[in-house]
Amino acid sequence: MGFFDGFSEQRLDVGEGVALRLRSGGEGAPVVLLHGHPRTHTTWHRVAPLLAAAGHTVVCPDLRGYGRSTSVPSAEDHGPYSKRAMARDVVALMRALGYERFAVVGHDRGSYVAMRVALDHPAAVTRLAVLDSIPIVEHLERADARFATAWWHWFFFAQPGKPEQAIGADPDAWYGALRPGRAAEMGEENHADFLAAIRDPLTRSAMLEDYRAGLGVDRAAEEADRAAGRRITCPTLVLWSARDDLEELHGDPRAIWADWTTDLRGGGPIDSGHHMAEEAPEELVGALVPFLGGDRLGGAQP
Repeated sequence: MGFFDGFSEQRLDVGEGVALRLRSGGEGAPVVLLHGHPRTHTTWHRVAPLLAAAGHTVVCPDLRGYGRSTSVPSAEDHGPYSKRAMARDVVALMRALGYERFAVVGHDRGSYVAMRVALDHPAAVTRLAVLDSIPIVEHLERADARFATAWWHWFFFAQPGKPEQAIGADPDAWYGALRPGRAAEMGEENHADFLAAIRDPLTRSAMLEDYRAGLGVDRAAEEADRAAGRRITCPTLVLWSARDDLEELHGDPRAIWADWTTDLRGGGPIDSGHHMAEEAPEELVGALVPFLGGDRLGGAQP
């Protein structure tokens, strides 16, 4: 299957001075796929056509600040890069495409956006799948020496100025972008898109703002949700990479997500490293299709 065969690429204004680049294709119940750091929407190039073939309209945007979507000026509290702001982008995008209700699948940083879409816009979300994540506040409250050692980048990226200098000195080396075999593993077109993103200073800074917002306004938003007893009410699926360290650090992620959801539909590990959409697309789609397929028209939940 070729690179996004049958998909069209466009750029849509979603308000707040933001335009999102996206690819979309297929027919059927709509699902939006949200990528993580430091990827762009092209990370889904092996997954999106399979979901389309399974009977879905699939929408893959670059999150604000990532890839070729708009990098907006930030603020002292980093609010322009909050997951709440990114969630508004997603809802506005889907409405611009004609969809009031849709499923959301988020990986890594994209999972925090997906979570926020489900919490802030519950009437819009038919189903939620979170990949390789637990809520930000749950990570931080469990942070010990093991977590700080393994996920040190969360705290380094939050520093003012220093990560821009360190990464900007050689972004290819920082991200291991030119390691032998990397382009073939990712897919040549996906790898080229990734390279363009990490080599762009505005995009690099915007990706760091995502992390700065995570430790501040995003954590505060989750704390407020928990204090108010707000939970995700749509059916929710939790998947994680068997060869990454999420389960090693925190145990079964489903046990944590159970406190944030009212309709947890299970899930489990995918036999891959962290970038499961690139490394194990068939297994990932095999887990997603039965979960997403229960709502073929994107309408009322069963």
